[in-house]
Amino acid sequence: MDNQKEYRYLKQLDSPADLRKLRVDELDEVCQELREDILYELSRNPGHLASSLGVVELTVALHYVFQTPYDRLVWDVGHQAYGHKILTGRRDAFCTNRKFKGIRPFPSPAESEYDTFTCGHASNSISVALGMAVAAKKHQENRHIVAVIGDGAMSGGLAFEGLNNVSSTPNDLLIILNDNDMSIDHSVGGMQQYLLGLNTNQTYNKIRNCVSESLYKMGVLNKKRKETIIRFNNSLKSLLSSQQNVFEGMNIRYFGPVDGHNVKELVRTLNDIKHMHGPKLLHIHTTKGKGYVPAEKEATIWHAPGLFDKNTGVRICSPTDGIPPRFQDVFGETLLELAKQNPKIMGVTPAMPTGCSMNIMMKEMPCRVFDVGIAEGHAVTFSGGMAKDGLMPFCNIYSSFAQRAYDNLIHDVAIQRLNMVLCLDRAGIVGEDGPTHHGAFDLAYLRPIPNLTISSPYDEHELRNLMYTAQLPDQGPFVIRYPRGSGTLVDWRQPMKEIKVGTGRKMKDGKDLAILTIGPIGKLAEEAISQVEAERPGVTIAHYDMRFLKPLDGELLNEVGTQFDKIITIENGTVIGGLGSAVLEYMADNGFTPKVRRMGLPDSFVEHGSVPELLHMLGLDTEGIVKQINELL
Repeated sequence: MDNQKEYRYLKQLDSPADLRKLRVDELDEVCQELREDILYELSRNPGHLASSLGVVELTVALHYVFQTPYDRLVWDVGHQAYGHKILTGRRDAFCTNRKFKGIRPFPSPAESEYDTFTCGHASNSISVALGMAVAAKKHQENRHIVAVIGDGAMSGGLAFEGLNNVSSTPNDLLIILNDNDMSIDHSVGGMQQYLLGLNTNQTYNKIRNCVSESLYKMGVLNKKRKETIIRFNNSLKSLLSSQQNVFEGMNIRYFGPVDGHNVKELVRTLNDIKHMHGPKLLHIHTTKGKGYVPAEKEATIWHAPGLFDKNTGVRICSPTDGIPPRFQDVFGETLLELAKQNPKIMGVTPAMPTGCSMNIMMKEMPCRVFDVGIAEGHAVTFSGGMAKDGLMPFCNIYSSFAQRAYDNLIHDVAIQRLNMVLCLDRAGIVGEDGPTHHGAFDLAYLRPIPNLTISSPYDEHELRNLMYTAQLPDQGPFVIRYPRGSGTLVDWRQPMKEIKVGTGRKMKDGKDLAILTIGPIGKLAEEAISQVEAERPGVTIAHYDMRFLKPLDGELLNEVGTQFDKIITIENGTVIGGLGSAVLEYMADNGFTPKVRRMGLPDSFVEHGSVPELLHMLGLDTEGIVKQINELL
């Protein structure tokens, strides 16, 4: 933080213990300085801006009231936690956030004891925190456990599974629902505020709990009757406030809504309820992007805006003239084009219409695109239901997020061989978001599933052709995976044509070695081949674009197995179980015995950094491929 001289408080806060030495009336200025520092740093080093701005006051209040790290804070989703990182000993290192070898993009116990659990995806906090609460009770530790769930994470099914278990397991868990108008409506008014004051009053709750416990110990109130009285109390409260909510129906005491940008009120409320027994939920209202007008007005754009001038609010965008479009934009434009031709096509996305560019079709055909919230499993099963009754859904999910829909894909789609298209965006190495977001495993975890067609386009033309092919009648479930970011073709619009399923392409002939690739990483192989052949006169290397992982092109593999005794497979996915494994299996099953060298992501989680940095580290850039070719030759 090279601008720390501007701050009166923040430069003195090396840990939450320092924060707790301040007076409550000093916290407003701490919040202002924290918000300014997040803006300053992210204007120079891009990251997730709007979500962290929205929870500045909550972050300060939580660390002020609770004895972190002994008390546990579980953040969900993790991109809300930038202020948390700054206040927990990473202030000076925050300028390295998301950079190669810098601090991690999301909370990670490997980085700090204040980061209690990994959260790069969404909706896991309630389940995690309940587990921690049970562990604390088992160990007889008097620690507070707080789950902070927000930014749409409550729309995920896992959150409701956790709530269901919270309601039936003895615990003193506090759930904070950060509602930034993405999920839950609420009622307001004088009675609402009166009940909030009553329900958080320590004297009232002390008397309430003492009477209840005394009656229970005297035998006047058995467990069943105790639960009945609590339910009656919750029902009466709902009646008086004209507010029905699922939480109190599940015996989770509900407080709120509270202004999530009033740090003093948050501190008071948290202090009042933190010692209450039983599960509790505090509902706060926040504004995503709070304190920065451009982000408040357009929270979606400013979720992760890239570089920007914080004084003018102007985003600093790279020139686009002559630059190939992003794969997701080719997907979005092509989907709209196909939807105009095929009235059966529908779009489904779990809370990422802009990220995957399905917003292009959504804008023009809003009745044919469904954003189902952060609910990947539901997205797949919902698509399966449409497919069963004759529609053709294109369900677009980021590769690493699709892992959460694995059972749905098998049970609800593949078994019935339903006609739907699963588009896996952000496949392979994605860059600065790190191991929770790399699309490392889709090829490996999808390959064993019967009835699936699994494909990956070499370039944008191939992406369009595969999308066209996938929506043709009776193709069954069809997977298309492609990477994040730009492709290589400026003139990507061309008439679409059908590709015969299960066929690859010979890109180049050769006699000394065969390279088999799948997806756009084949472009790096192409560069490496040219370099090796230029440096080693007389050496020629064949290159095959497999295009389909399932079904494999047996005719092409027979040719390779017959003509070559040295083979390299290259994929932007885990080396275990993907293309390389499939080729080895095919060669063994068909009596071929070439020497096969597999290149792909290692059997370990890959850290964060730019895509070129990570590919170089993994030996999957042109230089690394050249090295492997020379070694095998």
